[in-house]
Amino acid sequence: MKEITLTFSLDEVNTILEALGTRSYISVFALIEKIQAQAQVQLASNEVPDGQKA
Repeated sequence: MKEITLTFSLDEVNTILEALGTRSYISVFALIEKIQAQAQVQLASNEVPDGQKA
């Protein structure tokens, strides 16, 4: 399967997840988990370690 990269703001991603939450769990759970996993990695890489300035 060919993959594409899309860019969304955090608010947009939350809106997408909210919309997916209205669908049947069985049809969207894998997609929700994939979005959350990728977002978690990206948000963690944007955190500033303790004692350092941004």
